[in-house]
Amino acid sequence: MKSLYISFLFLVISKFCVAQQVVLDKEKLLEFYQSQRYAEAAAYLSSIYPAETGDVKVLGQIAYCNMMAGKLVDAEKNYQKINELQPKQIPVLFSLANINSRRGNNKNATVYLQEVIALDSTNFNAFKRLADYTDSLMLKVQYLQKANKLNATEAEVAYDLAASYRKLKLLKPAYDVLKIAIAADSGHLVLQQALLPIANQLNKYNEVVTVGEKLLKNGADANVLADVAKAYFFLKNYKRAITLYQMLEKTEMQTESTLYYTSLCFRELKNYDQAASYAKQTITEGISPNTAAYYNLLGSIYEEKQQFTAASNAYKKGLSYQINKNSYYRLGLLYDLKLKQSKSALTYYNLYLKNKDLDKEDEPQVEYIKGRLSELKR
Repeated sequence: MKSLYISFLFLVISKFCVAQQVVLDKEKLLEFYQSQRYAEAAAYLSSIYPAETGDVKVLGQIAYCNMMAGKLVDAEKNYQKINELQPKQIPVLFSLANINSRRGNNKNATVYLQEVIALDSTNFNAFKRLADYTDSLMLKVQYLQKANKLNATEAEVAYDLAASYRKLKLLKPAYDVLKIAIAADSGHLVLQQALLPIANQLNKYNEVVTVGEKLLKNGADANVLADVAKAYFFLKNYKRAITLYQMLEKTEMQTESTLYYTSLCFRELKNYDQAASYAKQTITEGISPNTAAYYNLLGSIYEEKQQFTAASNAYKKGLSYQINKNSYYRLGLLYDLKLKQSKSALTYYNLYLKNKDLDKEDEPQVEYIKGRLSELKR
């Protein structure tokens, strides 16, 4: 294969030499190609041929070398010149689309690919790339559907189309697309993994278990574990489900959902202590660690609006999610200075002082509170 590639390059170089009647060191150029020194190859070709050359083959060779060397601005200029001299050349349009995509200009890339489709409405690669360049889910689906119709067994398109269908809650079409692609490549593990959550949602639990257990032999992927465990739950094999869910816990990959189903499994097995324990963990997992801070923010806003009762309720609500020294401090100040309720102020000031999270940065607040406590106790 390598010798064929070198022979092809030698043939191309020979044609350049004959066509242009210039002195071209073919061995030197071939060495650049073989060692993938494309920048040097582009510079060498540019030094041999005039900048104003209209030879499309020469321009194409220089453009390709610049693109491979990462000199995208120069490559784009070369390809644009070719496009002006010989418009509607699909390989050139693809190269321009690729360059623009690499430079982050998907809008221009889309324009070039649309030109490709106008020339060839059955161009699979054009539709596949267009799907990558759009932010519109509906448009993405349209492009992927056309690509999938042209080649239903291509794995990447099948995967992306199924994922898009799933976002639109079109579960049966997503399932069917994956099944066709898997039938063509029964060893494609990524497609099989993508099938599991969709099959679960379609109540195909036995299929999830069969496929999933085979996948688990290749490694305990967290998503596969969760999908297979869920299928076992609905098949009422609660012990196997618990085993898989606890494998997630060992690697700290548990989620609110997996903890919830673990709790349900223990409840079905009438192990109520464990069921209650996992129910509590589910609640904790479902609460953001920043919830208390969010309620503190809300409380401070109510204070600014002189809505002191609402502020107090917000701070207390935050404490119901997480013990927070700042909540105690703000409640103490609120009851002390705004609501004039000394007894409640003393309670929250003392709770603040007893907090184990106090550090050097809290010393000014600690001193202030100690001073206020002395005055309030008089």
